[in-house]
Amino acid sequence: MNAVLLSTYELGRQPFGLASAAAWLRRAGAEVRCFDLSREALDEDAIRMARLVAFYLPMHTATRLAARVAPRVRRLNPAAHVCFYGLYGPMNESFLRGLGGQTILGGEFEAALAGLAERLMAGADGPQTDPVVSLDRLRFLAPDRTGLPPLRAYARLRWSPESSRTVGYTEASRGCKHLCRHCPVVPVYQGRFRVVQPEVVLEDIRRQAAEGAEHITFGDPDFFNGVGHAVAIVRRLHREFPALTYDVTIKIEHLLKHAAEMATLRDTGCLFITSAVESIDDRLLALLDKGHTRRDFLEALRLCRQAGLRLSPTFLPFTPWTSLQDYRDLLAVLAEEDLVNDVAPIQLSIRLLIPAGSRLLELPETLALVGEFDPSALSYRWDHPDPRMDELCRSLLELVRRSEARGATRPEIFREIWRLAFLADPPAGPDTSDRVSRAAIPYLDEPWYC
Repeated sequence: MNAVLLSTYELGRQPFGLASAAAWLRRAGAEVRCFDLSREALDEDAIRMARLVAFYLPMHTATRLAARVAPRVRRLNPAAHVCFYGLYGPMNESFLRGLGGQTILGGEFEAALAGLAERLMAGADGPQTDPVVSLDRLRFLAPDRTGLPPLRAYARLRWSPESSRTVGYTEASRGCKHLCRHCPVVPVYQGRFRVVQPEVVLEDIRRQAAEGAEHITFGDPDFFNGVGHAVAIVRRLHREFPALTYDVTIKIEHLLKHAAEMATLRDTGCLFITSAVESIDDRLLALLDKGHTRRDFLEALRLCRQAGLRLSPTFLPFTPWTSLQDYRDLLAVLAEEDLVNDVAPIQLSIRLLIPAGSRLLELPETLALVGEFDPSALSYRWDHPDPRMDELCRSLLELVRRSEARGATRPEIFREIWRLAFLADPPAGPDTSDRVSRAAIPYLDEPWYC
């Protein structure tokens, strides 16, 4: 049986969800073709020959792009069984079934996807019997990246235009122990997480290193959800590949709780830590149930710097509860704390998405502002009480896109953002000259996070 796995977008990474699914489907006996549509064209002949076409949906943008491709797949092969799997499958189940999705799988999807393939090979093609969300504890297989575009086709780790490294990607765990109200992981995992066996993680990295990977991004929602599991993996990784570097994502709360492990991260090759700070306003942080405060963020930043690690914070600067003064305060803190080079400019134009199933819908503050669900945007509509904020968000998004297209530096873009944020009455702009050379601050060159 021919199976086609499709990824539409995954932050410039070689898609883990295709590689993991491919390993399980090939073991089940399927002939698998993988296509990353962010890097290559859809192969119409492969679609016509497929008995199973499965779209991987790890994020919001990927889901919206898949919605454009699905009707084309249906036209090319009306008889194919269409599956949508990944984090954004369950929360958009009704929408995806409207696109022709016959099977929707979220959580630990691999075993159910392999079971679906086995039933199709046996001639059975009835309604979905597997649960839409499975949190079974699986014995994972090493991802099979055969047929995917090479790692060199993806985002690179850069210090400067002249210095870069080939980047691989893996996952040591899924889900999250925490219940941040705006997070898309929560509706699926409900405060639980699952580990990937260390030998599977290390074998995946070995294979990518053999293909030229010099740096690994660990894509866990929070690398320190299982801190003992995580630390054991990076220690083994460093012993086997002492020149390989990596980056991780860790909550501010966990950086403080496990501050003693920062030295371990540094000594095993960690270059930077991404953390979803979201805001420096304590009221908003409480609404989001982030588990940290402004003071906590600044302390985590201090601890990272003390340990010799870069902290790369991400933000959610446009919410219904964020005022213009709040936004200006955020910019001032980034300038004061010398974080301009550590924050991707796109992070300063991100607008809150409220998807189906979001815990934000539990809040009276949300219900008082939210409009109808917009199927085309896969989120609830909302307008800011201050129209200037919606206009500023639109203007900043265009500014960042235009500036990055012409190769502007982060300090240059920040100065433009500062001028827009202060409208017609700007104070003196911040000193965003490089106190640390940009070449000393590693970053991935495709910094989109939604």
